[in-house]
Amino acid sequence: MCDQNVPPIWWLPRERNSVSGKEARIHSVAPVREPSDYLTFRAMYSSSELKKGVIIDFEGGPHIVETTHAASGGARAGNMIYRVRIRNLKTGQRLDKNFRANEMFPPADVEKRPVQFLYDEAEVTHFMDSESYDQFALSRTDIAWEHNFLVEGLEDLRAVFYNDSPIGLELPATVALTITETAPGVKGNSATSRNKPAKLETGYEIQVAEHIEQGTRISVDTRTGECLGRAKS
Repeated sequence: MCDQNVPPIWWLPRERNSVSGKEARIHSVAPVREPSDYLTFRAMYSSSELKKGVIIDFEGGPHIVETTHAASGGARAGNMIYRVRIRNLKTGQRLDKNFRANEMFPPADVEKRPVQFLYDEAEVTHFMDSESYDQFALSRTDIAWEHNFLVEGLEDLRAVFYNDSPIGLELPATVALTITETAPGVKGNSATSRNKPAKLETGYEIQVAEHIEQGTRISVDTRTGECLGRAKS
């Protein structure tokens, strides 16, 4: 086997030795390259991959995708237009943009750290870094959507940091929440597809199947806000 620490040998064409008159191969050791000589590539998001929660670097700042809608821009599939609403995680400004199919966007250079939800105040919500135990607050306005699913003891909750400052939250894909208000369930309607409104323990209002009772724990998709059914124990 080759020694991994020895650079490869590049064999050059035969040349005649001017002294002996004999042909011999001349070899050269490949030059040693510094790490800076190599390019580092990051994965890019195409316009079709801009789903809710994706964070991209757009116009020099981190932006999170809030909504996306695909619309045909013509007869060809390549003419698809993606209407995307993004929010600047530094300024809170929202932008509605139209992107063509196959446009590419770099991911934002952000760090995600595990955190714990602590408590709410009138305009901010407090969290604690699970590793450093540092506490910090995020504006309720900036995490309005995520706040719909925040409960004490929520696992897999992460804060998004940019330049070492917290700027947003990343929720787990699903959470289990308890229904606190809804109309009485109708027996025998478990096979129907009719829904009814319900209020969860966080105050978020959702549509649930007609047969589900108050006090039931349900699984909720945090990306769409939809009920996925009864939560597993």
